[in-house]
Amino acid sequence: MNTKLVESLIQIIFSLSDEERLLLEEKLFFNSSYPSTSEIMEIADRSKVFDFLYDEPDLYTLEDGEPI
Repeated sequence: MNTKLVESLIQIIFSLSDEERLLLEEKLFFNSSYPSTSEIMEIADRSKVFDFLYDEPDLYTLEDGEPI
């Protein structure tokens, strides 16, 4: 067992800011093999894959249907 390495890591972890600790915890304890919802939304936005929807006609208005 490398006790010296463990002690060094502990010192480094204690020297991290709160933001850096949160990031470290996320990387260590969160299964990040899948993208988050916000990451998926950003990918879709950047890829412009849904831009065709801007050219679609508005089929419904506020006057359509029954009031809730």
